[in-house]
Amino acid sequence: MVKDLHGKNIIITGASGGIGEKMARLCAERGANLALVARRTDKLAAMKEELEQRYSIDIYTFSLDVSNMEKVEEVFPLILERFKVIDVLVNNAGYGIFTYAHDADMKEVKSMFDVNVLGLIACTQQVLPKMLATKSGHIINIASQAGKIATPKSSTYSATKHAVLGYSNSLRMEVASQGVYITTVNPGPIETNFFDIADKEGTYVKNVQRYMLKPEYVARKVVDVMLTPTREVNLPRWMNLGSKVFAIAPRLFEWAGRGVFNKK
Repeated sequence: MVKDLHGKNIIITGASGGIGEKMARLCAERGANLALVARRTDKLAAMKEELEQRYSIDIYTFSLDVSNMEKVEEVFPLILERFKVIDVLVNNAGYGIFTYAHDADMKEVKSMFDVNVLGLIACTQQVLPKMLATKSGHIINIASQAGKIATPKSSTYSATKHAVLGYSNSLRMEVASQGVYITTVNPGPIETNFFDIADKEGTYVKNVQRYMLKPEYVARKVVDVMLTPTREVNLPRWMNLGSKVFAIAPRLFEWAGRGVFNKK
């Protein structure tokens, strides 16, 4: 059941583009107040002005690189001052770079973990005490099908998303009896600018473009489960079926899928 978001307070990281922007627009349409977080404040400012003119809601924007722990500790208290109750946190900020493991630049490896894993954990720690105090709230972590099925040239990215799933699964059990929901979202490739960085040569996009998910579709699926006890959102369904087969027969799956996996 889709919950009424009117008057709810929602934080979205990585909100300046891709599914983050689409989620922000859908939440605004449904009457939620927003704290939008991203590195690019120009896009956030334009979106704030547009949405506040169209809807009777409060929108606050914050410049933040979630990999900067000191800035996380500065910005989130400002959000908590404005929103006495945090209903939903969407940890959406993240990126990937596709390269062979032996070619990986260690600065890029560290940066991916800093943003995709440590940044997500840091943001969660900022809001979780308030949610536990009110015995309500929902944390939605954007992971990936790559966190379930690793493929060539995505070793570091897959590792970060494996970590997000592990963290989320443990956290879900910790807070299960305290009124806080934890959801992971595991999409396949989405038609966004993610691949401008991840796939600089354009090979992967060219090979899988017809299978790519529309960001509007993914965003709607996420917003639809807000404030519901949904464990996971897996998109598309056929790709998630592959992850289930992989869990049962990994060796056979890897052998059978070699041709598909080497699309990067």
